[in-house]
Amino acid sequence: MKKGKYEELEGEGLKSIMEEVFGTVTREGDLYVTSYGALKRLEAKLVGKSALYVSTESDTSVPEAVGVETIKRFNQFLERATGYTAKERKNRLQKKAREGKL
Repeated sequence: MKKGKYEELEGEGLKSIMEEVFGTVTREGDLYVTSYGALKRLEAKLVGKSALYVSTESDTSVPEAVGVETIKRFNQFLERATGYTAKERKNRLQKKAREGKL
């Protein structure tokens, strides 16, 4: 996550972003859980001041249009939660892989 994003997400901030992007969100322990389109289940929680845990379960039987919209929403959620665009997240991941930090 970008510096300063933690303050936006702590408390109910992460839940608020999830609700704006996906709709209804429930809480299961320390996880916020939702579903949307091709995402049967999406779980998210803060893991310290610089990390966000996200786990997804997909439904591959949905129509292509639903899948495309789901990807757009998921990327929108990650950008709002982390402060990084999809391209920036990809580049950071590739850099970490090259450095052997994965």
